[in-house]
Amino acid sequence: MPARSAGVLAFRRRHGALEVLLVHPGGPFWRNKDLGAWSIPKGEFGAGESAEAVARRELAEELGTALTAPLIALGEIRQRGGKVVEAFAAETDLDADAIVSNSFELEWPPRSGRLQRFPEVDRAAWFDISEAKVRINPAQAALLDRLVAIGGE
Repeated sequence: MPARSAGVLAFRRRHGALEVLLVHPGGPFWRNKDLGAWSIPKGEFGAGESAEAVARRELAEELGTALTAPLIALGEIRQRGGKVVEAFAAETDLDADAIVSNSFELEWPPRSGRLQRFPEVDRAAWFDISEAKVRINPAQAALLDRLVAIGGE
């Protein structure tokens, strides 16, 4: 059974245009990657968790703020490695410059014996749909189309 995650595609309207909030993964592997590296805030299911609960928890962990807006189901996508992501949209207006992400430990440099802490998300930003399509993980681009199709724009 493939790994499963859930996440939130936050959106807002600015000057009549639709914008979405994407996050850039933290850590040394992602440091110099940009196009195709951004994602929706998402994470794996815990025992007995619903997709909506996972999506809300992950947004709070990766951005440092609780989401109270209603969630709109966007369905599932399958990423290149096989992971299935169940996504929701939520209209909200978060300050992307004020995020506070949880962190993880990683042996870095490899085989050095030294553990270092890195933020799970090192930055977040609002993008219009066309810019988001070149920044987001290619498998997640379908979520942008689904948002537009349900009337996000």
